[in-house]
Amino acid sequence: MAAPAFDYVAAGSYDEAVRLLAESAGAGYEPKILAGGQSLMPMLNLRLAHPDLLIDINPADQRPPSVADGVLRLPALTRHRVLLEHGLVRQHCPLLAEAVRHVGNVRVRNRGTIGGSLAHADPTSEIGCCALATGARVVARGPEGERTVPVSDLFAGYWATTLDTEEIITDLLIPIARPRQGWSFHEMVRRTSDFAIVAVGVIFNSAERTGELASARVALAGVADRVVLADPELMDTDPDEAAARIAATLEPADDVHASAAYRRRLARVLTARALRQACARATGAAP
Repeated sequence: MAAPAFDYVAAGSYDEAVRLLAESAGAGYEPKILAGGQSLMPMLNLRLAHPDLLIDINPADQRPPSVADGVLRLPALTRHRVLLEHGLVRQHCPLLAEAVRHVGNVRVRNRGTIGGSLAHADPTSEIGCCALATGARVVARGPEGERTVPVSDLFAGYWATTLDTEEIITDLLIPIARPRQGWSFHEMVRRTSDFAIVAVGVIFNSAERTGELASARVALAGVADRVVLADPELMDTDPDEAAARIAATLEPADDVHASAAYRRRLARVLTARALRQACARATGAAP
């Protein structure tokens, strides 16, 4: 199918993009932001989206990833392939560098952007899952200026965020990996490059003296209408027990890809596996 007719404009800055959003919305138009386009363009071709105006923000930002004050800053237009290759990402957030290998295929990774993925709010998103597990925040720019939003407060439901319609994500801020911190990412797909049936990302912090669990963050995708963070109170020194507790709280939906019971079972198995691996990495027992 062919996309419906729309107007197109390239924004030279985020401020210009915000202004265009405000002006077009005020005139009764439905604008859309174009970043990588790896989700938007198929939606246009399938006529699942009908924007009057596409605002291309690719000319707005050419910044590379950077680190300052204990935070890895990833500009929203950072391509997925950069997350795979960039030394700062591999050093300070290896969870994300590993998870991006599972995103789409090489064509998607060459063009897709981290900000576009977060704004799309896919409930099976590997990037959203990792952002939750790391305790990341997004920087959003709107008519009133910038504000910082925890990723735990970003997702509102299926393909929806809590951002205002005139706000744009400009950065993802991730706390850098600390000493004695382990990580792990696992997912199950029917075929390579398919959407995840269930994905699990774990950040595990071990106690300095004992090597036992000090804290852990477990994020899951494919088990709700958004990526979700497990209740920290469900953590246990036994990975299998913790995984069982977490899986018992989930209420995934049945769909054409998997039953709710199968998703819950997958969540339990993958969470236990990820917790064991993250713990081993935190204590130096695994690379």
